[in-house]
Amino acid sequence: MNNRSGQETRERILDAARRVFAEHGHDRANMRLIARSAGISVGGLYLYFKNKEDLGLTLLRESLDEFNRETREFLKDISDPVEALRGFITYTITSAKARKERFLFHDREQAFSFGLEMKKKFFRERRKMIEDIIRDGIEKKVFRPCEVTEVTRIIYNLLRGFFLSLFIDEEALFSAESCLDLLLRGLKKEEGN
Repeated sequence: MNNRSGQETRERILDAARRVFAEHGHDRANMRLIARSAGISVGGLYLYFKNKEDLGLTLLRESLDEFNRETREFLKDISDPVEALRGFITYTITSAKARKERFLFHDREQAFSFGLEMKKKFFRERRKMIEDIIRDGIEKKVFRPCEVTEVTRIIYNLLRGFFLSLFIDEEALFSAESCLDLLLRGLKKEEGN
């Protein structure tokens, strides 16, 4: 098997696993269903992934890394801190809704424990993005002086709560505009001050 063929097979397995996890949930999905969906033997599947958890963690890592990479790319050319915060929050909320199935939180018990270290790293990176936006806004005198770490934690926890609500309590979901309105009224410096 050459490298290109191996990479194509790996991608086919990952696509199949996404479908199987989405359809059956993490607990009911198994390597046999994934192999069948990918069009390979179960033995062939084990050449790429040692077990279902390894496969699930690979999918989760790729989804989280992709989300952060795309967020950084989305923000890279935005110089106005208000627009950067608006973009970050809007992008986070709309992308989280669109990617819900890719985070593999089908079983409530696993929503917290599956890939915990990856999730911690993911959220640390997101907090850093928020912190950078807040610091930039203060430096540019667009945001009033504030405790950056504390404001970052507040915004981060609002958005983390949104993530959790996607899987646990969809009635608690809020709109990006409502979140922004609330935050910017407290962060945006009043004209003339």
